[in-house]
Amino acid sequence: MKRSLALLLIALWSGPVLAQTDYPNRPVRVIAPFPPGQGTELIARAVAAQLTVQMGQNFFVENRPGAAGIIGTEAVKNAAPDGYTLLVAGGGPFAINMAMYAKLPYDTLRDFQPIGMIAAVPNVLVVSNDFPATNVKELLAHAAKQGEKLNYASSGVGVPNHLIMEMLKSAAGLKMTHVPYKGAAASIAALISGEIGLMFETPGAIVPHIRSGRVRALAVSSVQRSVALPDLPTIAEAGGPKGFGAQGWSALAAPAATPTAVVQKLYSELKTALARPDMKKRLLDIGVDPLDFTFEQTAAYFRSEVENWAKAVKSAGIKPE
Repeated sequence: MKRSLALLLIALWSGPVLAQTDYPNRPVRVIAPFPPGQGTELIARAVAAQLTVQMGQNFFVENRPGAAGIIGTEAVKNAAPDGYTLLVAGGGPFAINMAMYAKLPYDTLRDFQPIGMIAAVPNVLVVSNDFPATNVKELLAHAAKQGEKLNYASSGVGVPNHLIMEMLKSAAGLKMTHVPYKGAAASIAALISGEIGLMFETPGAIVPHIRSGRVRALAVSSVQRSVALPDLPTIAEAGGPKGFGAQGWSALAAPAATPTAVVQKLYSELKTALARPDMKKRLLDIGVDPLDFTFEQTAAYFRSEVENWAKAVKSAGIKPE
């Protein structure tokens, strides 16, 4: 009897350990909380494809767009914390939404376990082909004359490309009018048609249109030049406010109670993936800059971004909904 009880206790104790060490033993869902073609989704597919090769199981991307990334992010929060549902997180759903929504159905710092940073995502300042400015200095001069008659687009209220433009407005003392669209595809279509004059957008979504000549790129939003887009100056370099800089980012995250062994394995595999030259090239081709953060730096970055974007939301005069 005692021997049987001992064997049962050993089995109960070792079960979770065994489940963790043979992870993954079935397909892994990677949720991208934005529509197909958006920058976060393209990054998710690049990472999922490489992890599939490395870990011998299918990592498949599921698009769960809507409500500024809230729907997909909440789905991961509510998923079983077993490593089989992951999130490609970004500054919008993870940091900005914390300041934008009074009743957000998740808490970034409480409900998720950071795994690792993937890439920095500097936004590109783009204008329509008939816009009467060929560089940032001319754009700011034109905007100063036009004031609120000049409209700029974004893919939604409170998303990174909205707030980055608001930060530029504040730094340069401008008064432009915000026109939010339902997603990147709609706002880019408006820019190409000339319905709207300018916007910031993620490289993954806008670079193909820059290369095809359908829109013109003036600068990147980051403090330093983008590795992926080295020919584009920063806002400050191109005659904008000194020291100006803001960018998005992508990271891999899991539900908060995901076992430590699973998180550590995913971090190690992600780090291996991002060190590969072909993976770096794939991310650079999307227009984002691969990041090499430690596990501890990733968690610290999540905390700092929540604070930084809260300040940006406040400076834009946006009240939590």
